Amino acid sequence: MPGNPLTDPNWASDLADLIDLYVGKVRKAVTERAVTVVRAVVFGIIIFIALPVGVTLLVILLTKFLQALIGLATDHDSSVWISYMVIGIALVIGGAVMMRKRYEHEHA
Repeated sequence: MPGNPLTDPNWASDLADLIDLYVGKVRKAVTERAVTVVRAVVFGIIIFIALPVGVTLLVILLTKFLQALIGLATDHDSSVWISYMVIGIALVIGGAVMMRKRYEHEHA
Protein backbone atom coordinates (compact mmCIF):
# COMPACT_ATOMS: atom_id res chain seq x y z
CA MET A 1 0.00 0.00 0.00
CA PRO A 2 1.84 3.18 -1.15
CA GLY A 3 -0.22 5.54 1.10
CA ASN A 4 0.97 3.89 4.29
CA PRO A 5 4.15 5.59 5.57
CA LEU A 6 5.23 2.40 7.34
CA THR A 7 5.46 0.42 4.09
CA ASP A 8 6.48 3.21 1.66
CA PRO A 9 10.27 3.61 1.66
CA ASN A 10 10.12 7.06 -0.01
CA TRP A 11 7.57 8.71 2.29
CA ALA A 12 10.14 10.82 4.16
CA SER A 13 11.71 12.29 1.02
CA ASP A 14 8.28 12.78 -0.60
CA LEU A 15 7.00 14.57 2.50
CA ALA A 16 10.15 16.72 2.68
CA ASP A 17 9.78 17.62 -1.01
CA LEU A 18 6.12 18.54 -0.49
CA ILE A 19 6.93 20.72 2.54
CA ASP A 20 9.81 22.33 0.65
CA LEU A 21 7.50 23.07 -2.29
CA TYR A 22 4.88 24.85 -0.18
CA VAL A 23 7.39 26.70 1.99
CA GLY A 24 9.11 27.88 -1.19
CA LYS A 25 5.82 29.13 -2.65
CA VAL A 26 4.91 31.00 0.52
CA ARG A 27 8.40 32.46 0.88
CA LYS A 28 8.43 33.59 -2.75
CA ALA A 29 5.02 35.26 -2.49
CA VAL A 30 5.77 37.02 0.80
CA THR A 31 9.29 38.07 -0.19
CA GLU A 32 8.21 39.52 -3.54
CA ARG A 33 5.44 41.55 -1.90
CA ALA A 34 7.72 42.76 0.88
CA VAL A 35 10.42 43.80 -1.59
CA THR A 36 7.83 45.68 -3.68
CA VAL A 37 6.50 47.53 -0.64
CA VAL A 38 9.96 48.41 0.64
CA ARG A 39 11.03 49.65 -2.80
CA ALA A 40 7.90 51.81 -3.05
CA VAL A 41 8.57 53.33 0.38
CA VAL A 42 12.24 54.01 -0.36
CA PHE A 43 11.59 55.55 -3.78
CA GLY A 44 8.70 57.57 -2.33
CA ILE A 45 10.98 59.01 0.36
CA ILE A 46 13.66 59.82 -2.22
CA ILE A 47 11.15 61.59 -4.46
CA PHE A 48 9.62 63.38 -1.46
CA ILE A 49 13.04 64.79 -0.58
CA ALA A 50 14.47 65.34 -4.08
CA LEU A 51 11.47 66.98 -5.76
CA PRO A 52 11.41 70.22 -3.74
CA VAL A 53 15.19 70.51 -4.01
CA GLY A 54 15.02 69.98 -7.78
CA VAL A 55 12.23 72.52 -8.25
CA THR A 56 14.12 75.10 -6.16
CA LEU A 57 17.31 74.56 -8.14
CA LEU A 58 15.35 74.81 -11.40
CA VAL A 59 13.86 78.17 -10.37
CA ILE A 60 17.33 79.43 -9.40
CA LEU A 61 18.77 78.23 -12.72
CA LEU A 62 15.94 79.83 -14.66
CA THR A 63 16.41 83.11 -12.77
CA LYS A 64 20.16 83.18 -13.46
CA PHE A 65 19.60 82.34 -17.13
CA LEU A 66 17.02 85.11 -17.42
CA GLN A 67 19.40 87.57 -15.73
CA ALA A 68 22.14 86.71 -18.22
CA LEU A 69 19.73 87.04 -21.13
CA ILE A 70 18.32 90.37 -19.97
CA GLY A 71 21.83 91.52 -19.04
CA LEU A 72 22.73 91.59 -22.71
CA ALA A 73 20.34 94.53 -23.21
CA THR A 74 20.55 96.34 -19.83
CA ASP A 75 22.86 96.76 -16.86
CA HIS A 76 23.24 94.09 -14.15
CA ASP A 77 21.05 95.74 -11.51
CA SER A 78 18.14 96.14 -13.90
CA SER A 79 18.48 92.61 -15.20
CA VAL A 80 18.26 91.25 -11.64
CA TRP A 81 15.01 92.95 -10.68
CA ILE A 82 13.46 92.36 -14.11
CA SER A 83 14.26 88.64 -13.87
CA TYR A 84 12.77 88.54 -10.36
CA MET A 85 9.61 90.22 -11.63
CA VAL A 86 9.28 87.85 -14.61
CA ILE A 87 9.84 84.72 -12.50
CA GLY A 88 7.54 86.05 -9.77
CA ILE A 89 4.74 86.79 -12.23
CA ALA A 90 5.16 83.34 -13.83
CA LEU A 91 4.99 81.64 -10.43
CA VAL A 92 1.93 83.66 -9.35
CA ILE A 93 0.13 82.83 -12.61
CA GLY A 94 1.09 79.15 -12.23
CA GLY A 95 -0.17 79.14 -8.64
CA ALA A 96 -3.43 80.85 -9.65
CA VAL A 97 -4.03 78.28 -12.40
CA MET A 98 -3.41 75.44 -9.94
CA MET A 99 -5.72 77.01 -7.35
CA ARG A 100 -8.40 77.37 -10.01
CA LYS A 101 -8.10 73.70 -11.01
CA ARG A 102 -8.13 72.57 -7.39
CA TYR A 103 -11.92 72.05 -7.21
CA GLU A 104 -12.64 71.82 -10.91
CA HIS A 105 -13.94 68.23 -10.74
CA GLU A 106 -16.58 69.13 -8.10
CA HIS A 107 -18.20 71.84 -10.26
CA ALA A 108 -18.93 69.51 -13.17
